[in-house]
Amino acid sequence: MSVVAARIGRVTIRTDVLDHLPVRSAVPALWDALETRGTAVLCAPPGTGKTTLVPLALAGLLRPGGPVRRVVVAEPRRIAARAAARRMAWLLGEEVGERVGFTVRGERRVGRRTVVEVVTTGVLLQRLQRDQELAGVAVVMLDECHERHLDADTAAAFLLDVRATLRPDLWLVAASATTDAEGWAALLGGAGAGSTTPAGDVPAGGAPGSADGGFAVPSTATGDTGASGSGGAARDAAGEGQGAGVRGAGDQVRGAGDRGAPIVTAHGTAHPVDVVWAPPERAVRPAHGMRVDPVLLEHVAAVVRRALRERDGDVLCFLPGVGEISRVAGQLGGGERLGAEVLQVHGRAPAAVQDAVLAGGTGRRRVVLATSVAESSLTVPGVRVVVDAGLAREPRTDHARGLGALTTVRASRAATRQRAGRAGREAPGVVYRCWSEADDARLPRWPAPEIAVADLASFALHCACWGDPDASGLALLDPPPGGAMTAAREVLVAIGATDDAGRVTERGARMARLGLHPRLARALVDGAREVGPRPAAEVVALLSEEPPREYGDDLSAALRAARRGGDAYAGRWRAEARRLAGALGEVRGDGAGAGPRGGGTGNGASRDGGGQGAGFDDAVAGLVAALAFPERVARARGGGALLMASGTGAELAAGSGLREAEWLAIAVADRPVAAASARVRLAAVIDEGTARTAAATLHTTADEVGWSVDRGDLVARRVERLGRIEVRAKPLARPDPERVREGLLDGLRGEGLGLLRWSADAHSLRQRMAFAHRVLGEPWPDVSDAALLDRADAWLAGVLDRARGRADLGRVDAGQALSRLLPWATGDAARFDELVPERIEVPSGSRIRVDYAEEQPVLAVKLQELFGWQETPRIAGGRVPVVVHLLSPAGRPAAVTADLASFWREGYRSVRAELRGRYPKHPWPQDPSAAEPTRHTAARARRG
Repeated sequence: MSVVAARIGRVTIRTDVLDHLPVRSAVPALWDALETRGTAVLCAPPGTGKTTLVPLALAGLLRPGGPVRRVVVAEPRRIAARAAARRMAWLLGEEVGERVGFTVRGERRVGRRTVVEVVTTGVLLQRLQRDQELAGVAVVMLDECHERHLDADTAAAFLLDVRATLRPDLWLVAASATTDAEGWAALLGGAGAGSTTPAGDVPAGGAPGSADGGFAVPSTATGDTGASGSGGAARDAAGEGQGAGVRGAGDQVRGAGDRGAPIVTAHGTAHPVDVVWAPPERAVRPAHGMRVDPVLLEHVAAVVRRALRERDGDVLCFLPGVGEISRVAGQLGGGERLGAEVLQVHGRAPAAVQDAVLAGGTGRRRVVLATSVAESSLTVPGVRVVVDAGLAREPRTDHARGLGALTTVRASRAATRQRAGRAGREAPGVVYRCWSEADDARLPRWPAPEIAVADLASFALHCACWGDPDASGLALLDPPPGGAMTAAREVLVAIGATDDAGRVTERGARMARLGLHPRLARALVDGAREVGPRPAAEVVALLSEEPPREYGDDLSAALRAARRGGDAYAGRWRAEARRLAGALGEVRGDGAGAGPRGGGTGNGASRDGGGQGAGFDDAVAGLVAALAFPERVARARGGGALLMASGTGAELAAGSGLREAEWLAIAVADRPVAAASARVRLAAVIDEGTARTAAATLHTTADEVGWSVDRGDLVARRVERLGRIEVRAKPLARPDPERVREGLLDGLRGEGLGLLRWSADAHSLRQRMAFAHRVLGEPWPDVSDAALLDRADAWLAGVLDRARGRADLGRVDAGQALSRLLPWATGDAARFDELVPERIEVPSGSRIRVDYAEEQPVLAVKLQELFGWQETPRIAGGRVPVVVHLLSPAGRPAAVTADLASFWREGYRSVRAELRGRYPKHPWPQDPSAAEPTRHTAARARRG
């Protein structure tokens, strides 16, 4: 492409590229919106120049004359921040670090002349905490706000607070290719008044640079001369109409209600992108946790090969994670076989590799396999084809267990539009979507906001430092979930970062300046006190970015691997360890402040780091990891199983070298969907002393008296615990009698009344009492299980006072105890045997037991013993007839009746005919009403 350039002084601006960026026609409307309201929402499709042209125009760098304004652009990712800065510097014909620079964690390239600085949203948050006014900054642009990263949402809320209270002249732009424009417009329009002139204009002659790590204070660019009215430079830079090659003119500005920020929309696209629907032919199982069906990955690799055959240009393929990238790369095979170079881009890739991908190829076709880091704010040179697997990874946090994990979800429509846009950055392109058009309609519109699913400890600390501990006064698109916020604030109180009211402590403010998750900040501060700053910083650097899986699951071994490693991770680890050691020096004094509740550290490795070696590494790694995650201190249960102090079970991988350890500090663990236990990814061996030190806030000693379900008996002991881990226990010689009594009652409630000794007489008594209650009612007591358990104090009085366990309960005569419930006080108990007799005397003289087990009482007696008895016996004061079971001489049922007189008249003859021949020795008179009752045979009865 021929280069058409405009020379301004010694600077060459690539106007040929700028003139072809569709967003240029929307800049005048954006400028007017900012002058009028001070805030605006910019919606521009991918590839229109939103990230690169707009900041340069707002800064006044595209035309000579007029004030130069300092602009800060916040990007969600480091790779995007570096790429945007490089692109803008290239458009100006400069190197990064001159008038355009960037700052990301661990890397800063700005100079005295820097006007536009691209930062990550995390860096912006840190600076807002140090300098709420953002002195000298005229415009802040939040790019890719549709992704709803927590840092971006938080930064937006803080900036709106700043506009409303300190800097109404600060301009704020929320920009995205696909966003909830109405929601953002309402949010941005609700705080602060508009300002006609932004602060941060740099007069001719410039100003000195920043010396404290804040925003660079630039001087006027070489060749800028003269002056124009406010905003003139940006409007002139954009031009009054569409330049050549710009598609889709219909740019517009619309309001969002009386208080809403103006919405500026650039409808043009750099180049058209065709859509090819390429669903798998075979059935694909839905993603589950981190698992992606290999069938889908095979299909994605096949679609990449198809795209290489059917289309020209490089291919950019979106996959959910590093593991899927590696598997698809393996299926594609070597570059010679594929006819293209295969590159991998993700957050862990070295900066040099990321930069090489973004710098363009060497003439050979490329297949770039990327995660969502390549979704936005990036132009990958040469890409004409996008292959989209349609998946994304989102965080999920189990606040009850303190565990987090990534889970694979369907990508949102907003994300898939962003991905497709990568194909049309430089020329017409195509996107192959690995799902059907029908499935596309079912995709969620937007990704889940991170505030709704993530760990909120860092957010809560930012809010506390900002002076709004519960975030109730912040302008947020989505409020933080109550449960997650409560869990986060509990963490902050436990580590001494805030007080009980949520106010940040001096210690917490210093921890916040370290740029770490609060847990890791606590580990760095308190760990440095025990083992020295450098060793602590090395371990925290490992924990801040999980090491590669090939480093293993032993944290101390991973530490040694990182020290000797020459891979990209080791390089980043060294840089972060240096940064943390330096940052710790800047906030020195934390150790003098109030430590975490339960006391500070006390018996870690030596502070001076003397005698460093494997043993020292083990001690340092274990202590620092345990300080960061005290609720993940774990004790072995055998077979690779562990119990964490939080109460969650965990499992070590088969073959792990950590299986022999009794105590571990678990640094990284996740709990797969529907799994009973967490999986240990990274842990360090510790001893009991370190566990006690790090988890001091979880240490308890208490007398436990109660019924143990596991043991099936009363347990009375003094137990020392770390959270849910039992450290040691000893029997109590004199347990509290009331607690013993309640424990025994719990046992009875849990296991039932069968714990007592129930003889036949006891069962009979209970049945009689139940009958009396059912038929006669009050004052006869209810003796059902529920009623007896409810009144156990009454009928087991004295018994429970003497018992000490299951064996004692087993010796209790339940019948004797039960008789205490009879209505002795009213005198009715004296009539119990009369009303509900245990036995009834029959004509033969025998006393036969009445069976009360069924609804109606049963008298089972041999037929010959009832000769001459005409009336069926009745009980309960004559209310209830007894059911008579007439038995054969052998004791087998012969007939059942509740009316003896009727039986003798009508039923006896058939029974006599059936049994007379079978039992000839027994009497079978023709007239039983006149016969003599007997318990014996006929012959014996005659002998008398």
